[in-house]
Amino acid sequence: MKRKALVLTAAALFAAVVVCYAAADAFTGTWKLNEAKSKIGAGASKNSTVVYAAEGDSVKVSLDGTDPTGKSFHADWTGKYDGKDYPVTGDPTADTRSYTMVNAHTLKITSKKDGKVTTTTRVVISADGKTRTVTTTGTDANGMKTNAVSVYDRQ
Repeated sequence: MKRKALVLTAAALFAAVVVCYAAADAFTGTWKLNEAKSKIGAGASKNSTVVYAAEGDSVKVSLDGTDPTGKSFHADWTGKYDGKDYPVTGDPTADTRSYTMVNAHTLKITSKKDGKVTTTTRVVISADGKTRTVTTTGTDANGMKTNAVSVYDRQ
């Protein structure tokens, strides 16, 4: 009985690893903003290019975009899809970000500045893997609500 339990546990762990790597593959790559398909409200940051890349057992996400005032920025986040806060560098609206894998094509992201949630984001990769839709809600520096739906094309 112990052997059977051990084999089942090993099989479950293997399946979990396969699912995580398959899910990471859906996001990995370079994504360019398709402004014609996007609806980005006033006061929201605009990420023109997003790159997901494996870095050891973590994921590195690099963003190039403009902040709510139109100033260009480059931000980097390296972490895991485990729901824990990891530092963000270069983003004027956040100093930590947590990513949670919802399913193989969906991520939930929570960004914080000084420990306070500034945005919540849902990222969905299309079934064909060619489109990334990012729905973000948050509060700007003045306490005003912001909303954005950004559509990206895989490069």
